[in-house]
Amino acid sequence: MTSAAEAVAVRLGRLDLADTERDPAVAAQRDGLFRRGAIPDPAVRDAARRIVAEVKAGGEEAVRAANSRFGGGLPDGRLALERSELLAARDRLPAAVRTALEAAIANVTRFAETQRPTTTTTTITPGIRIERRWTPIERIGAYVPGGSAAYPSSLVMSAVPARVAGVGSLVVASPASADGTVDEVLLGTAGLLGVDAFIVAGGAQAVAALAFGLPDAGIAPVDKIVGPGNAWVTAAKLEVLGEVGIDLPAGPSEVMVLADATADPAFVAADLLSQAEHGPDSPALVVTPDPGMVEAVEAEVARQLSAAPRRAILERSLVAGALVVLAPTLDAAVAFVNDYAPEHLTVLTADADDVAARVLNAGSVFVGPYAPESAGDYASGANHVLPTGGLARSSGPLGVEAFGKFVQVQRIDRAGLSSIRETVTTLAIAEGLAAHAAAIGLRFGEKA
Repeated sequence: MTSAAEAVAVRLGRLDLADTERDPAVAAQRDGLFRRGAIPDPAVRDAARRIVAEVKAGGEEAVRAANSRFGGGLPDGRLALERSELLAARDRLPAAVRTALEAAIANVTRFAETQRPTTTTTTITPGIRIERRWTPIERIGAYVPGGSAAYPSSLVMSAVPARVAGVGSLVVASPASADGTVDEVLLGTAGLLGVDAFIVAGGAQAVAALAFGLPDAGIAPVDKIVGPGNAWVTAAKLEVLGEVGIDLPAGPSEVMVLADATADPAFVAADLLSQAEHGPDSPALVVTPDPGMVEAVEAEVARQLSAAPRRAILERSLVAGALVVLAPTLDAAVAFVNDYAPEHLTVLTADADDVAARVLNAGSVFVGPYAPESAGDYASGANHVLPTGGLARSSGPLGVEAFGKFVQVQRIDRAGLSSIRETVTTLAIAEGLAAHAAAIGLRFGEKA
């Protein structure tokens, strides 16, 4: 057990929603949480824009130069690994790690296979049929965070739905560590998943390399870039949008725990600490209608923190991003959740299923005491690439749908066109587009 001398003094930030009615400063703090945003600050946007422009103009040498300035490259200057290297790393995976990866891949695949869209055809009227044809994207680029830590699980979350969708080619970009090596488990995971090419670069230059390709390495530009990353990655994805598609501009990871008096404070604290492990820019919030939960969670955080291997990182993160929100009622707590729209939400309340059903805005919801967020990070089968910064109000998790698109195919015969001839002609003339109307009339013998 942790002794009193070893205990860590922890006081989490607090926000009492009852104060928002009488204190404009508290109301402003609350509203700032709701509109925190996932877009990096202007300075990062400007710097990322310059890097992207340099890579677009200078190609592979510009990527190498950026790797030299910011880190993330291989010592020999190579930018791409051969597929044979990925397969060799796959074969070197420790048996237990490979078994765990294969189990995670199987679970994510099982869930992804339920998401594959279907092609449909609708008869609007006799002679007019419209097909909505599902078409996989040909070339996908997946960014996988790396450098100080490796995240093979993030590669699983991008690659599996891409393969289920039927993409033609999958290119991965991820940085090397400070010593110039790429994590062996990440490389082995790429081999397991059949990745076609692996670019060793990080940040904005990696995103630009995916968008514009590496011709000397035989890597063509991708059609869409997906995957999580830091502010530089997010900013670069926004800069190349238009050249290629992107999934969404995800910001720092975030977690929220909705807990009432029935929740076990140890579980609440553990979920906060697991999120704090991501770093000081990752918000970790508890929302509760129970005043007693505040002190109980602080006590548990202190106890668990004392024995945590990454205690220094966790302490910095808690100071920077942890917050307890005290709500006057459970209804008010749920309303706060929906306004905040967290990336991850754990529901630890009585009647947790009923409460979870009232959650409209969240990337991924974990219901009950045995559904910690870390389960979804690795092996529950749900995707962990999720909207952050409030984007869960309008976006959902990365899924198979992100790796394809629909093509509309319109089949119209003479009878079908005749049935809408007057409608099209009338609206075209009303808009002043006489040539549009003439294109209809010409087919029925009218002079152009």
